[in-house]
Amino acid sequence: MRITFIGGGNMATAMIGGMVARGFAGSEVHVVEPDAAKRAELQTGFGVTTSAPDEALPASDAVVFAIKPQQFRTVAEALAPQLGNALVVSIAAGIRSDAIARWSGAERVIRVMPNTPALVQAGISGAYAAPATTDADRALATRILESTGEIVWVEAESDLDGVTAISGSGPAYVFYFIESLQAAARAQGFDTDTARRLAYQTFAGAVKLAQQSDDDAATLRQKVTSKGGTTERAINALENSQVRSTIIAAAAAAAARSKELGDELGRDAE
Repeated sequence: MRITFIGGGNMATAMIGGMVARGFAGSEVHVVEPDAAKRAELQTGFGVTTSAPDEALPASDAVVFAIKPQQFRTVAEALAPQLGNALVVSIAAGIRSDAIARWSGAERVIRVMPNTPALVQAGISGAYAAPATTDADRALATRILESTGEIVWVEAESDLDGVTAISGSGPAYVFYFIESLQAAARAQGFDTDTARRLAYQTFAGAVKLAQQSDDDAATLRQKVTSKGGTTERAINALENSQVRSTIIAAAAAAAARSKELGDELGRDAE
């Protein structure tokens, strides 16, 4: 088994660390990375093999493109003659499977939308497998992607725009809410450290409770909201400010932008 990563940045490092922790041998992972210090760090930290971009690509079962979308075409076209029969997995945001296939010459393509909690092995990835992929390809991709958290397979590639809007961009929404809750605590007179502790642990505890409960989020909210009480007053303020519809509109805007980026990034130069 050989999994080669093109790019050794934060997301690739998170995936490699998770893979090694879940049973992949370091010798099964190879990383192509231009920065010599980063190559040394990956070798020391995970026991993987590495090479510079101008060196020959090793024969691989899967090649994971973990590079910036703007670099994708140039890198994929340069590596196409060396990919052989490898499964191509891309975590480059916005680059659609037809463009990946066109530039890499690969038919077996899996496109992935991860999110930043993958950096602490608590992410969730949306994945789409092109028609030419096999069950074995999907199983291998699942094994790789589960190293950083959960995975959701979508049948239509266009659904990845929705995944981007919810889980890809979603951590920013969560951080925005926590930031706002901290600001609310500060407005109530708490110092910065206390405001941070109150906001972070309230959010973390609520998520843990929701994950371990058989009740859905709406039911859990109702259980906390006593009639005529403080929480009801707060929820009414949120509803009157149309916070729910604003969040839905924000996700729709993110999905629309994801589609636009796919159109822009996948266009061949004329």
